[in-house]
Amino acid sequence: MDRAAPQVFVFPNLPLSWESAVLPVDKPTGVSSFGVIRRLRRLIGVRKIGHAGTLDPLATGLLIMLVGRATRSMEEFMGQDKQYVGTIRLGEVTPSFDSDTQVTERIDASRVTDLDLETATGPFIGTIIQQTPIYSAVKMGGERLYKKARRGEAATPPPRIVTIPRFEITGRRGDDVDFLVDCSKGTYVRSIAHEIGAALGVGGHLVALRRTAIGPIRVEAAWTLEALADRMAVAAEGEA
Repeated sequence: MDRAAPQVFVFPNLPLSWESAVLPVDKPTGVSSFGVIRRLRRLIGVRKIGHAGTLDPLATGLLIMLVGRATRSMEEFMGQDKQYVGTIRLGEVTPSFDSDTQVTERIDASRVTDLDLETATGPFIGTIIQQTPIYSAVKMGGERLYKKARRGEAATPPPRIVTIPRFEITGRRGDDVDFLVDCSKGTYVRSIAHEIGAALGVGGHLVALRRTAIGPIRVEAAWTLEALADRMAVAAEGEA
């Protein structure tokens, strides 16, 4: 059995063979994580492809794509800590905790000061019990929670224990609050946005999210789908 660690091919390097490769990809917004898999299958002609950690369609940033035998290393990559940057919009509540669903409640957030924000974020640093969003892929009774939510069924999502070593407010534009967070596997960043808004008494939801790192791999070293398509086209021309 081949137990050698798979090689990571960061931009602009491509493997000579796709038998076992780790390819960091910068996912664009509006594409699901599985949508990236479908595009890669067409580009590189390999069906056995997985990813180490889902990103919601509205999110952008680093996806670690595992090709061929590298899929055996999925748990290793999934277990690594993640880093994100994003934006919370105060004063608006949505059922999904992000902008994927309509705002159901609006509260004037103009009274929230920068000190209020710093105070509210403090309890989210460390090991915490987090509320799982009802609009999530977590299964209850053999069915994804988001399917129950879309049918309007009531459900109590299971809590989860996560670790957040760092959460920093990096900017503010009125009700929009920018942040950087380092977190463990399984953390729902949109739950943090929702719970910080609730702690402030005005509500909040996530309006932007970008994953910037998984373990030591950073998004700056990742391939865009467009760059990969261009490189594969050039390679195909060279073989013709």
